[in-house]
Amino acid sequence: MATIVAVEYITLDGVFEEPAWSGPYFGEELGTFQWNNLFGADALLLGRVTYEGFSEAWPQMEETTGDFGKRMNSMPKYVATSSRKPLTWNATALSDSGENDVVEAIKKLRAESEGVLLLNGSADLFNMLSSHGLVDEYRFMIFPVVVGRGKKLWAKGVPEQALTLTNSDMTKEGVAVLTYVPAAPAAE
Repeated sequence: MATIVAVEYITLDGVFEEPAWSGPYFGEELGTFQWNNLFGADALLLGRVTYEGFSEAWPQMEETTGDFGKRMNSMPKYVATSSRKPLTWNATALSDSGENDVVEAIKKLRAESEGVLLLNGSADLFNMLSSHGLVDEYRFMIFPVVVGRGKKLWAKGVPEQALTLTNSDMTKEGVAVLTYVPAAPAAE
């Protein structure tokens, strides 16, 4: 069975969309962290918006990003989308019939796959998988910046869940890299 790992960029005030704010804090340590995430994964899980942004940008960046860009462009991608537009960039649609079908498609993909399915960005998909207990590991990069506006990582209405910290690192630029797993249920 595959493991689902979510890797997210987050500000101190919980914003994670359009992470242009991460640039001044992105150093060699985060580069290595992201390299290890990508090369340790077997496929990407993406929401439609993230897929569209990535699929436009990454094919143009392969020359400047070398092996990282080649890996990003060549690996399989699974996209949660209700759009009927055909997917490119080694992508397969998970389902186009709503949340329950996407969740079931991901459960099936997870059961039939090995290795790591890496989730990047993708707010709605992140919250959907988290709400259904399908994220096996959370890897957060908490950036030392407050932006005051934007989409928050955790959506309103996401059920409460306890997490256990399994690793923590601090980059010299001040980014906290925190890894969590869902906490084991309390013994009755």
